[in-house]
Amino acid sequence: MSETLKHYREYRQEMNERILAGNNKVIKRIFNLDTNTYMEGALDTRTKEMLGLVSSMVLRCDDCIRYHVEQCHKLGVSKAELFEIFSVANVVGGTIVIPHLRRAVEFWDELEAEASEN
Repeated sequence: MSETLKHYREYRQEMNERILAGNNKVIKRIFNLDTNTYMEGALDTRTKEMLGLVSSMVLRCDDCIRYHVEQCHKLGVSKAELFEIFSVANVVGGTIVIPHLRRAVEFWDELEAEASEN
């Protein structure tokens, strides 16, 4: 596992635990809403994660992009599909999204390398 993947996963888990330990009702509800949004419904989870990735890229949130790239990878999104997702995000968000595209591709490559090790 790359250091980037390791750091991202450990940091996210640690901070989520610390945040939820604050026992704030509103924050807990927001986390719950986020979880429930990506569950199966009229749209399947895979489609919702792809939509989340486009949205995260347009909003230029690298942490969110990494999260959705990893979820897409886990859900079997192909590299060809990933690049179509990226193309939608860049058309909607404009060229300002390109730096985030670079980091997303790099993160995908790390996920692919990890998968080939296992």
